[in-house]
Amino acid sequence: MKHSFKEAYGVLQKHAHTLREQTEPNIDDLLQIVEESVSAYKHCQARIDAVEKALDKALGVAGAGADSQGTPSA
Repeated sequence: MKHSFKEAYGVLQKHAHTLREQTEPNIDDLLQIVEESVSAYKHCQARIDAVEKALDKALGVAGAGADSQGTPSA
């Protein structure tokens, strides 16, 4: 299932809202919610990792006196 980051993040938000608002757990829907959420999470994480890598490359952070978070080292 291919989604944009925004669509995948929306799936996570929708499922989080659904689970928060339930007064009783709906076991019948839980497996589908978990499977969709895991897929959406993996997609979001992959996009975040790709953007971080691209930013590191574009900004020359790697090897330029910064730690892995992009904070200049002392």
